Amino acid sequence: MQIYKKGLSVIALFLFVGNMLAQEVDFSFQDPALPLEERVEILVSQMTVEEKIAQLLNGAPAIPRFDIPDYDWWNEALHGIARNGKATIFPQGIGLGATFDPVLAERVASAISDEARAKYAVSQSMGNHSKYAGLTFWTPNVNIFRDPRWGRGQETYGEDPYLMSKIGVAFVKGLQGDDDTYLKSAACAKHYAVHSGPEEVRHTFNAEPTQQDLYETYLPAFEALVTEAKVEGVMGAYNAVYGEPACANTFLLKDVLRDQWNFDGYVTSDCGAIGGIVWKQKFVKTAPEAAAVALKAGVNLNCGGTYNNLTKALELGLVTEELIHERTKQLFKTRFRLGIVGGSSNNPYLNIGPEKIHCDEHVALSREVAQKSIVMLKNKNNTLPLSKDIKIPYVTGPFANSADMLMGSYYGVSSNLVTILEGITDAVSLGSSLNYRSGALPFHKNINPKNWAPNVAKESDVTICVVGLTADFEGEEVDAIASGAVGDKVDLKLPQNQIDYVKQIAEVKKGPLVLLIASGSPVSLEGIEENCDAILQIWYPGEQGGNAVADVLFGDISPSGHLPITFPKNVEQLPDYEDYSMQGRTYKYMTEEPMFPFGFGLTYSETQISDLVLSSEKLKKKEDLKVSVKVANTGDYDIDEVVQLYVSPEEVTGGIPITSIKGFQRISLKKGESKTVEFKVSSDQFMVVNTEGEKEWRKGAYKITVGNSSPSDLSQKLGAAAPQEASIQLR
Repeated sequence: MQIYKKGLSVIALFLFVGNMLAQEVDFSFQDPALPLEERVEILVSQMTVEEKIAQLLNGAPAIPRFDIPDYDWWNEALHGIARNGKATIFPQGIGLGATFDPVLAERVASAISDEARAKYAVSQSMGNHSKYAGLTFWTPNVNIFRDPRWGRGQETYGEDPYLMSKIGVAFVKGLQGDDDTYLKSAACAKHYAVHSGPEEVRHTFNAEPTQQDLYETYLPAFEALVTEAKVEGVMGAYNAVYGEPACANTFLLKDVLRDQWNFDGYVTSDCGAIGGIVWKQKFVKTAPEAAAVALKAGVNLNCGGTYNNLTKALELGLVTEELIHERTKQLFKTRFRLGIVGGSSNNPYLNIGPEKIHCDEHVALSREVAQKSIVMLKNKNNTLPLSKDIKIPYVTGPFANSADMLMGSYYGVSSNLVTILEGITDAVSLGSSLNYRSGALPFHKNINPKNWAPNVAKESDVTICVVGLTADFEGEEVDAIASGAVGDKVDLKLPQNQIDYVKQIAEVKKGPLVLLIASGSPVSLEGIEENCDAILQIWYPGEQGGNAVADVLFGDISPSGHLPITFPKNVEQLPDYEDYSMQGRTYKYMTEEPMFPFGFGLTYSETQISDLVLSSEKLKKKEDLKVSVKVANTGDYDIDEVVQLYVSPEEVTGGIPITSIKGFQRISLKKGESKTVEFKVSSDQFMVVNTEGEKEWRKGAYKITVGNSSPSDLSQKLGAAAPQEASIQLR
C-alpha cells in the first residue's frame, strides 16, 4: 500500500511538472489578430536551437508542446499533383506554353490547388504527413529552354522570357489563390538561376553568362514571379554562377533576390544541392562549412540532410544562433500563411472537399488545355480535318496506344488515361474499319524482318502514325532511363527505327499520312517532313490527350497552339550545349533558318491581319505605345488565333536581340468574324539591356510587327498570315 501511494505521488509530480511546462508555452502565436511577424517571433523565440535546426530540413519533425505537426516541404505539382496518388493530369508545361494563354494557365493552377487542398485534408485526417502530401509545391520551372537538347525543357513554358513570365505569373497566382491572408498552396520558382543543362554536369558546372544575357534572358521570369506574382518560394539550383554555388551565392540570394526584388518568401535548396557544395563542387572542405555558407547566403530550407551539421557549425562559430533564428522564422511565415500552423479557423480554403479531386470539371479542363496546345505544323492540300465517316482509317506507331506518352515528367496518376487510339476509336463512325498495329518499337530496332505493319497503309484511306519520345527518353538526370545523355537528347532526330518506319509507310501508303509527334522538345523532321501530308505536334498532352487529338483530327476543334520554342532543322544549327551565351540561340538571336519558327501554328481556317495603327511614330523615354490591328477569320471554320506583337531594332549592334515578342493575345473568331486587337507596349519594354546588364533607352528606328508567328519569310512560306509592319523612332 505504501508503494502504491508512493507511485501515485510520483505520477502526480510528473503531471504537475508537465502542466507547469505546458502553462509556460505562450500560445498567443495562434491569435490571427496579431501581425504575422509578431506571431512568428512569439513561436520561434520559444524554440530551442536544436528544434530550430530540425525545422530547417525538408522533413521537419513535430514539436508537440507547440501543437506543431511534422511536415515535409517537398511536394510537386508541375502539371497536376504529382507523386501523391490520384489526381488530374494536365498537359506538360511546354504544352501549356504552346497555348499562349495566361488565363488558361491560371485556371489550370487553380484546379491543381483545389485538388491539393482537398488531398491535404484527406491525408491529414488519416495521419499521412509524408513527402508529396503537403501544400508547398516546388513548381513552376521557369528556367529558359535555351537549348532543345535539354531533357527538362519540357517542364518549362518555352524559350522566351516574356512568354515564360506571363504564363509563370498566372500559374503562381492560380496555385496561391487570391486571399489577402492565406495561401491556397505555396508555389516555388525554380531553379534559381542560369540552369538549363546539360543534366550530366548540372551538379558541377559553373555558369558565367554575360551581364547582358543574365538580365535579358535568365532572370526576367524569376523577377516577374517574385515582384508580380509574390511567389512564396524560390529554389536554388545545383550549379554555380560566377564561381559560387547557387545555394551559397550571395549575389543571387541576397543582392538580387532580397535587396533588389524585395522577396519575402522562403528559399529552399534543390535536393542534395547543399551537400553538393562540399562533395561535388569542392567549394568548401567540410559539411559544416557547406551548411554555414548556404545558411549565410540566404537558404532557409535544406532539401537533404546537410543542415544537420549546423549544430557543429554553431560550435565552430561559422554561424550564429541569431541567424538560425531568422532563417527559421521565414519558414514559419510560410506555414502560417498556409494556415497549417497557428490556427486557421477563418481560412477560406478549408472548405474545399474531396469531390474536387479528379472531378469532371478538371478532367474537362485537361482536355481543353490539350486541345489548345496542339500545334499544326503542316496541312498539305487541307488533309485535315478528317471525316468521322472515313471508311478505312489506320492508326499506327509506337505511341499510338501509349499511356506513358501522355504524362511527361513529374506526373500524378489517373484512372482515366485516354490514349490516341482510344480517342480516335470513340470519334470515328461505328461503320469505319479502324485498324491498329504499333508497327515500330519506341527506341529499339524491330527484330522481325517480316513486319507487315507498314503495308496496312496500302489499303487504308488515311494512316495516322504516332511517333516521338517519352519522359523515359528525355527528362531529369535520374529519371530518363532510356536517355543516352543522362536525361538529355544527343541530337534532335527521332530514333532511327521510327524514322525508318515513317519512310516505309510513305513508300506504300494509299491515302494521306498524318504524323502526330509526341515530345516535350523540338524534334527534327529532316528527311521525313516531305513524306507527310499533315503534321501535328501534340507534346505530352495529359490524361485526355487521346480525346483532344481526336477532337482536332476530326474537326470538332481547330488546332490553335503555337510553338513556344524554335524547331531547328538539326543539331548542327545549335551552339555548343555547355555554352550559356545566348548568341545564336532561340528566335531572338538565331540567324540560321529553322525548320519551324517560334510562334508558328496553323489553323483550319485563314487569318487575315490588317489596318495596323500606332498611337505615335515617335516615342520619347517614359512614353508608351498603343497598337491596334484588325484580325479577320476569312475561312470556313471557327478558330482561336494567337495574335503576336514583336519589336525589332534596325540596329542590333551590342548583342541586343534581333527581335522580341512584346505582347500576345489569344482570341476566338467565328468564321467570317473580325475583331480589333489592341496592345500597349510600355516604355520599359522598349528598353534594351546593354553589355553591362543595365537597361537603357536606345534611340533609333524600330520595326513593329503584328502577326500570328515570329517575323520571318519562313513563317509565311509555311502558311502563317501576312503580318502588318510599321516603323517608329525612339527619340
